[in-house]
Amino acid sequence: MPMKWFKRTERRSNSFLDAFRSTIGLTVTPENSLETTTVWSAVRVISSTIATLPFPVYEQTDAGKEKAREHPVYRLLHDRPNPEMSSFVWRETLMGHVLLYGNACCEIERNNRGDAIALWPIHPTNIRIERIDNQRVYIVRVNGQDVALPADDVLHFPGFSLDGCNGLIPTRLASNAIGLAKATEKFGSQFFSNGASPSGVLEHPGKLGEEGLERLRKSWNAAQSGLTNAQRVAILEQGMKWTPLGIPPEHAQFLETRKFQVTEIARIFLLPPHLIGDLERATFSNIEHQAIQYVTLCIEPWARKIEQEVNYKLLGDGYFAEFILEGLLRGDSTTRADFYAKLFGIGVLSVNDIREKENLNRVAGGDQRFVPLNMTTLSSPAVLSDAVRSLVDVEVGRFARRKAKRGTVDEQFLADQKAILTENLGPVLTAYFQLTGQKENPSDYIDRILHAA
Repeated sequence: MPMKWFKRTERRSNSFLDAFRSTIGLTVTPENSLETTTVWSAVRVISSTIATLPFPVYEQTDAGKEKAREHPVYRLLHDRPNPEMSSFVWRETLMGHVLLYGNACCEIERNNRGDAIALWPIHPTNIRIERIDNQRVYIVRVNGQDVALPADDVLHFPGFSLDGCNGLIPTRLASNAIGLAKATEKFGSQFFSNGASPSGVLEHPGKLGEEGLERLRKSWNAAQSGLTNAQRVAILEQGMKWTPLGIPPEHAQFLETRKFQVTEIARIFLLPPHLIGDLERATFSNIEHQAIQYVTLCIEPWARKIEQEVNYKLLGDGYFAEFILEGLLRGDSTTRADFYAKLFGIGVLSVNDIREKENLNRVAGGDQRFVPLNMTTLSSPAVLSDAVRSLVDVEVGRFARRKAKRGTVDEQFLADQKAILTENLGPVLTAYFQLTGQKENPSDYIDRILHAA
């Protein structure tokens, strides 16, 4: 029976996941780093992007591939990996694990035949990787006991790794950058909680006892601290004088530091800043290219890593799973229309190919591809010399004028015109094809003229 790790809240301390302190003095962990809005946004954006991508299973065919909707793994990846999670939540959870902890693991529940029937996420703090008898195993803590799972029964998605096994923890490597962001947030909170004024000292010309000092401190804080008391007029008695201390925020480059930390943390996750709300360097001319770079440099590497692990451990020969990234790379409607028109015009895409990319239903007859009639390869037997081409163009022009004069075209008209063209062009075409060794039938060539003109 599966152990359904995600239901078990027991945590243990793995040395490589222990809390760590940044040089600024703040403790940074994968979980409390989410208190920084930039980290939260970055993890949400990447996780949600991977979760929304279509992830179908394909069967390899002679023509290429087709969706294997009847394959049991198709349902696990596309609809519901386990009875308590949708595919979206499952992928979003695993991506959150790997982005924060450097590793994401998932137990593969199998039936008696060895087929995968469910996928259960395991929290990174509840698992470690070891080698036993030269085999990789995953040790999971369950009810106070360590349980070993073979590598074949665990989907493992590591982040960037130096040993090919354990992914490095991004939030740990970047603890100073995250700690500085947390520190500036904390400083801002304390600054505004004190009425947006730096601390200072009250100077009294005389001498106050301890009781007087404490009473003065409490009354001053009650009257001047907090946003509701900001900018209130202070009334000083008995010759007291207020002397502010500390460095004003503009001198400490408070706002500049906060802005820089947004870019710094976005760099950790290879995320364009505009995706987490920083539009300072985004323009109408570069934002589309930044979005494309986000797909190619950030999302696609994660997609390929997930695909390879899933294909190796869940699918046999002849089947494979693949993320569909085209939807993320689509431009505006005008750009897409121009792109489709060009590929349709050279026979790369059919009507149904285009409709499928636009999430539209297929239509009858939409699989046929078209190519321009005035294009051919240099090795085509229909290529004519300039002299023969001139003669053919003259006869085609005469045929077009006769066709226009008649107005209506029927089978008898076409038969009569073929006889005329055959009489005028047949001997020339036959001789030319024989001389050049081209296996072309003059009658078929004339038929193409009749239907093209």
